Amino acid sequence: MDPRGSSFPVLHYNTRQYTRVWIPDPDEVWRSAELTKDYKEGDKSLQLRLEDETVQEYPVNVQNNQLPFLRNPDILVGENDLTALSYLHEPAVLHNLKVRFLESNHIYTYCGIVLVAINPYDQLPIYGQDVIYAYSGQNMGDMDPHIFAVAEEAYKQMARDEKNQSIIVSGESGAGKTVSAKYAMRYFTTVSGSASDTNIEEKVLASSPIMEAIGNAKTTRNDNSSRFGKYIQIGFDKRYRIIGANMRTYLLEKSRVVFQADDERNYHIFYQLCAAASLAEFKELALTCAEDFFYTSQGGNTVIEGVDDAEDFEKTRQAFTLVGVRESHQISIFKIIASILHLGNVEIEAERDGESCRVSPEDEHLSNFCHLLGVEHSQMEHWLCHRKLVTTSETYVKTMSLQQVVNARDALAKHIYAQLFHWIVEHVNKALHTSLKQHSFIGVLDIYGFETFEVNSFEQFCINYANEKLQQQFNSHVFKLEQEEYMKEQIPWTLIDFYDNQPCIDLIEAKLGILDLLDEECKVPRGTDQNWTQKLYDRHSGSQHFQKPRMSNKAFIVIHFADKVEYLSDGFLEKNRDTVYEEQINILKASKFPLVADLFHDGKDSAPATTASSKINIRPSRRPMKASNKEHKKTVGYQFRSSLHLLMETLNATTPHYVRCIKPNDEKLPFRFNSKRAVQQLRACGVLETIRISAAGYPSRWSYHDFFNRYRVLVKKKDLANADKKAICRSVLESLIKDPDKFQFGRTKIFFRAGQVAYLEKLRADKFRAATIMIQKTVRGWLQKQKYRRLKGAALTLQRHCRGHLARRLAKHLRRTRAAVVLQKQYRMQRARRAYQRVRRAALVIQAFARGMFVRRIYHQVLREHKATVIQKHVRGWMARRRFQRLRGAAIVIQCGFRRLKAKQALKALRIEARSAEHLKRLNVGMENKIVQLQRKIDDQNKEVKTLSEQLSAITSAHAMEVEKLKKEVACYQQSQDEDRGPQLQEEVESLRTELQRAHSERKVLEDTHTREKDELKKRVADLEQENALLKDEKEQLNNQILCQSKDEFAQNSVKENLMMKKELEEERSRYQNLVKEYSRLEQRYDNLRDEMTILKQTPGHRRNPSNQSSLESDSNYPSISTSEVGDTEDTLQQVEEIGLEKAAMDMTVFLKLQKRVRELEQERKKLQVQLEKKEQQDGKGVPAEQPSNDSDLDPDADLAYNSLKRQELESENKKLKNELNELRKAVADQASEHSPAAAGTPDSYSLLLNQLRLANEELEVRKEEVLILRTQIVSADQRRLAGKGSEPNINARTSWPNSEKHVDQEDAIEAYHGVCQTNRLLEAQLQAQSREHEEEVDNLKAQLEALKEEMDRQQQTFCQTLLLSPEAQVEFGIQQEMSQLTNENLDLKELVEKLEKNERKLKKQLKIYMKKVQDLEAAQALAQSERKRHELNRQVTVQRKEKDFQGMLEYHKEDEALLIRNLVTELKPQTLAGAVPCLPAYILYMCIRHADYVNDDLKVHALLTSTINGIKKVLKKHNEDFEMTSFWLSNTCRLLHCLKQYSGDEGFMTQNTAKQNEHCLKNFDLTEYRQVLSDLSIQIYQQLIKIAEGLLQPMIVSAMLENESIQGLSGVKPTGYRKRTSSMPEGDNSYCLEAIIRQMNSFHTVMCDQGLDPEIILQVFRQLFYMINAVTLNNLLLRKDVCSWSTGMQLRYNISQLEEWLRGRNLHQSGAVETMEPLIQAAQLLQLKKKSPEDAEAICSLCTALSTQQIVKILNLYTPLNEFEERVTVAFIRTIQR
Repeated sequence: MDPRGSSFPVLHYNTRQYTRVWIPDPDEVWRSAELTKDYKEGDKSLQLRLEDETVQEYPVNVQNNQLPFLRNPDILVGENDLTALSYLHEPAVLHNLKVRFLESNHIYTYCGIVLVAINPYDQLPIYGQDVIYAYSGQNMGDMDPHIFAVAEEAYKQMARDEKNQSIIVSGESGAGKTVSAKYAMRYFTTVSGSASDTNIEEKVLASSPIMEAIGNAKTTRNDNSSRFGKYIQIGFDKRYRIIGANMRTYLLEKSRVVFQADDERNYHIFYQLCAAASLAEFKELALTCAEDFFYTSQGGNTVIEGVDDAEDFEKTRQAFTLVGVRESHQISIFKIIASILHLGNVEIEAERDGESCRVSPEDEHLSNFCHLLGVEHSQMEHWLCHRKLVTTSETYVKTMSLQQVVNARDALAKHIYAQLFHWIVEHVNKALHTSLKQHSFIGVLDIYGFETFEVNSFEQFCINYANEKLQQQFNSHVFKLEQEEYMKEQIPWTLIDFYDNQPCIDLIEAKLGILDLLDEECKVPRGTDQNWTQKLYDRHSGSQHFQKPRMSNKAFIVIHFADKVEYLSDGFLEKNRDTVYEEQINILKASKFPLVADLFHDGKDSAPATTASSKINIRPSRRPMKASNKEHKKTVGYQFRSSLHLLMETLNATTPHYVRCIKPNDEKLPFRFNSKRAVQQLRACGVLETIRISAAGYPSRWSYHDFFNRYRVLVKKKDLANADKKAICRSVLESLIKDPDKFQFGRTKIFFRAGQVAYLEKLRADKFRAATIMIQKTVRGWLQKQKYRRLKGAALTLQRHCRGHLARRLAKHLRRTRAAVVLQKQYRMQRARRAYQRVRRAALVIQAFARGMFVRRIYHQVLREHKATVIQKHVRGWMARRRFQRLRGAAIVIQCGFRRLKAKQALKALRIEARSAEHLKRLNVGMENKIVQLQRKIDDQNKEVKTLSEQLSAITSAHAMEVEKLKKEVACYQQSQDEDRGPQLQEEVESLRTELQRAHSERKVLEDTHTREKDELKKRVADLEQENALLKDEKEQLNNQILCQSKDEFAQNSVKENLMMKKELEEERSRYQNLVKEYSRLEQRYDNLRDEMTILKQTPGHRRNPSNQSSLESDSNYPSISTSEVGDTEDTLQQVEEIGLEKAAMDMTVFLKLQKRVRELEQERKKLQVQLEKKEQQDGKGVPAEQPSNDSDLDPDADLAYNSLKRQELESENKKLKNELNELRKAVADQASEHSPAAAGTPDSYSLLLNQLRLANEELEVRKEEVLILRTQIVSADQRRLAGKGSEPNINARTSWPNSEKHVDQEDAIEAYHGVCQTNRLLEAQLQAQSREHEEEVDNLKAQLEALKEEMDRQQQTFCQTLLLSPEAQVEFGIQQEMSQLTNENLDLKELVEKLEKNERKLKKQLKIYMKKVQDLEAAQALAQSERKRHELNRQVTVQRKEKDFQGMLEYHKEDEALLIRNLVTELKPQTLAGAVPCLPAYILYMCIRHADYVNDDLKVHALLTSTINGIKKVLKKHNEDFEMTSFWLSNTCRLLHCLKQYSGDEGFMTQNTAKQNEHCLKNFDLTEYRQVLSDLSIQIYQQLIKIAEGLLQPMIVSAMLENESIQGLSGVKPTGYRKRTSSMPEGDNSYCLEAIIRQMNSFHTVMCDQGLDPEIILQVFRQLFYMINAVTLNNLLLRKDVCSWSTGMQLRYNISQLEEWLRGRNLHQSGAVETMEPLIQAAQLLQLKKKSPEDAEAICSLCTALSTQQIVKILNLYTPLNEFEERVTVAFIRTIQR
């Protein structure tokens, strides 16, 4: 058929320049070309340029304007569904398959409902168990094309629609049909499993090697070609598990047994048996190598490369054993097969007449044949060469010619093998049969494809006839699906004309058709093939599907759907008759071996299967034959036609799924693609017809959402404001495509004609291209501007440097010229100067010698006078000093005595005044003033010294200037005047000399004066410093004495006051205890008297206290009523007294109230203890800080005053309370003495006493408040005073040191530094006080914030739990929450009321005490007796209080065990224990076990543990999908196991326990075995928990991680094909986002934490869940091409970061869950990396260490650009990665 005829639509647009088209090519079938010139309608040719740059002119048929096929955009090339292509035609299909097969190594591609499978002739790792589980449960369109996807779709539709399914696998020999069918069956057996213990799935798989051995052979096209057709029905029960199978076979190629073409082989079993002939058990078969037998050596080569026949034979034997064939039967089968080989080697000798022949009696092979089959040698020898003719009157025995004997022998061999083949098939069916009722089945049809050879015979005719029938069924099914899709989407349905091959089928099977005429000719006694051919010519010469060859009268041509086939009629009649002589069959029936006889028995012959009901029941594969004389009247053609009709009825009653296998080349080379062979098979298998039917309608289909996401760039901005996406899509399409017939709007999809999506893609690409051009233009303009600016800057820089260089050259020339002038000037000046200097030096030498002589004379004279003066000065000074020392010594002695007397008097006064801080401060202030005054004096004197120094320097400089001036004048005079003026000059010199001497003397006087004053100042400063040091030492001594004295006094006073207060407190406490004891004694006495009165009045009774109250104090953090404080004991006794002992013990309100009170008291005690510790720390730190060291130290008198004031207030308050108490006692005593005891309890006296107590309490509160206010005022005033004083030294320091830049003495600086330090300490103390107040306030706010957070978290958890429940459960849960909230509020109110009542009861109690005291005074005569009773009663009360220490055991009766298990295990719901102690059932059960151990009852322990374990298993089995229940029992089981381990008594656990916990250990039983059982149960529950969690998460993973747009607008959508059909998708929207996964994991985490599950188990759970998320996501990424893109990588990175953030937020990052996601992280990075150069390949290999090379290559092969601007990964880059 013409592939470019009317099969595909003609495209009349988009014929502009650069449009790419397909043109026919004799070698490659189709070649790609590009228009170099626009085409206009009417042009006779197209100007094209091929891919190799060759220019070609392509003629166009002007009459019908038939243009070449347009090529799809590059972005659509490599699609996994051919129907997703915009242009649907033969070249597009061929090119897409070629690209996927060669570049991506993808052998599977969808074509609508057809899976196209190309044989790779190589082993691919895509059929493992992990791949099967990856496809299990997935939608067909979600994963990459695969045979497993087709199998999963069939399995899913069978379960969803409850309709039988069929998978039809067809193709040429060598295309991979058998392998595809085998993998489909493997998928079913792996996914569904077996419904019984018969391992039926293993038997189904074991049938494949058996059928391959006996039905497959090597051909020129395939090394393992199936030479028969088979239809395997796999049966399923209602739970869709395999229960059985059945196999039907069609048209075994029997002729291959006796004949093989060149380079072909017989069936594999013959060669396998020959390869195993050396085995001991096969010695009797008398076999040798295959080359020695005629039936196995005709093809020439008996070995298949890469195949070990001996190994395959061992697999065949194992398969026989697995399907139930006994060893004896296997030996019989091998004997029959060996006998066929021996039969082929029987030598037949022709007689001389040529009409007869014989077999030698000594023929070894005939003997082996007869021996192996158990038949008589003589009979078989005779009937091989003779035949019997039966007439109506007599029977003749006739000899046969040599050719007739050979034909009869070959017919017998074929018949024996065919019968053996059917017997094996029947036995396999028996092994696969089941007695269970079959609910549904899936059939796998592995049948031969269309075949055409150089010589086509009867077998090819039957095969092509079967393919005609299958093609008809395929066309009708495709047409039906198209119609259903259009009707479902409410698209107007127009009838599509498709090829109907019914006329060709009628030609073959109708009345007087080819098969009818063949059967009729077989009935004619002397019918021949030539006569039959002539009848065909006469009968069907006018048929359009029948032709007569021009050059032959022995052949005929049938025009099939796929191609024209010429059949040679020779042998048709013989093969149709399948003649076997009856005498030979009778000999075999008489065999002594039962199996051989059964093969040819009447009841064992086969017939095709039939159907009898709507549920396609299985029938035997062969029909029973009639009597022996008619057993060969049913021809092969008739049998095949009948079986084919039954097969078509079966297929029509099921939902078919099609797999078309394509053979890429005839050389069997891996990954080689021959376009010619591929196109032939595509035409023959109906793939192109599917494309044609699709292209005739609306082949491209987009959902509104995907269309909007893909083409939103074509939408105008104003249209995007519309929220209705359907309306936006309508407006866009109506504006872009003017022809309304080119698209249709369905309910959920938009349907496009062929080529419209490509047109939209072109518009989209143009839009992107225009935007890209705009961006490029702007960027390039910016780059050019930047380049221009750089060039301009460079030019300006060059100009600036050149001009600078010229200027520098000019300046250099000018400088050189000026330098030359300067050098000349200087040189000339130097010459003149040197001359002048010579003259001057001579004059100076003369003057120097003269002046030196005169000066030396004067100097000697002055020196002598000065020495005399010095001697006189020293003598006079020595005399004056001696006198002064004597006078000073006498004065000092007098002063010392007087001062000692004054010092003693002053010391006494100072000791008296030392206690006052004001004195110390005055001393310090005076000392500071003295220091300041001395410093000021020193500054003034320094100023004077400085002034004098300046004056002296000024005088010295003036004198030097005058001397120089005089020298100059002398020199001038010497030059200007003659030597005659010598005397005058001498006089002037003398006068100047006298003036100089006078100046020297004045200078000396000034220097002496300065030195003397300086010494005096230094001496005065030293005296002042010494005095200052003495004052400092005295000050320190005084401070130390004052501090020690104050410490001693303060410590003594504090100790005395503390002792007095403790003594008074002890007295008050003892008085109070005495009163309590007295009250208790009297109350007990009253109760005893009342009991005695009751006993006297009534009969005695017995009341038993409940003995089953216990607690787990060692394991629980919740206190019980027995562990309350002493303060609440009185209230508890009062309640017991009022409501009774039993009622009080069972009152839950009292229990909860006491628990709350104990917790509050414990918190208050902790707070007080913390405050006390802080106070002690502050006091400890404050002691050394209070030591005064200088004038700025803090005064401790303020604290002492405050403490004394506080103590006085407390003492006065205490005295006042004592006085009031004494007055009350007196008043009560007076009333008791005046009135009767009964009158004392009147309301008036009671109210009076109550009012007085209330007034006392109010007064006490007022006084306390006043004391606190006074204390705060004192402290604040003291702090202000200290702060003010501390700041004064700083101010004074700043004002009293104006000349700070001058030199300061070291000791003064140290004193100033100490003052600053003390000031800093004071400021630091104030700052610390403020910081402490701030910290306390922050802590309070944090505590409030934590409480609010906890409350908010609890409410959020409650809200999340409520959302997960059903509406009814939500209402019930809400009511429960309201009830619990109201109960808590009521408890708080009740507690408030009870506090008020408590005060009232205390007052009543005091009143009763006083009243009973009065009664005791009146009853003084019974004092001794009451004392004894009181001691006894006190001892009883003490015993009752010690019972608070419980043993942690719970007693129960044996008959209550079932009730206990029911309430604690089977009927317990986790919601009922919300807010209770986690793992409470485990604790209670362990308490019961402890009691049973305590009483040493082993039966009780055994029964309780067994019942508990069975109950837990029952609950888990019932709630096998409830995560909360499973988590609840996992935590309780683990807790019970921990308790049994911790308290088992083992040394390893006891060393880690406390002494109290060791007391709770088991004493009598070793429960190690039960611990192991509980450990196994915990593991089982954990596995169930993981299974439930995975079941909830797995449906979300792919949608949330890969499909959902976490980053909006990032991902694009590509055109999709038919894989998204509604039939292959479940109903409803199952899309999830990442927030759904996070919410689900939040729910898991909340449930496990609330139920007290071990943190280690929680970490392991989430590690396993994250591993599952990684595995599922990565597997889908490796199996789906549509998600392998850059945008998916970005989405994946974002999703993983969100999961990591969730782990950190929940503190689960230590679980190692992030490490399990490493492969997925690297896969996401791989999608985003650059993939071009070898450096990129190295970067990928170094980065993706967690991925294998195969996974990296797989992702790169699947990488698909979403836009045409992205580039595909080249094959060379992938090869680089592989290396």
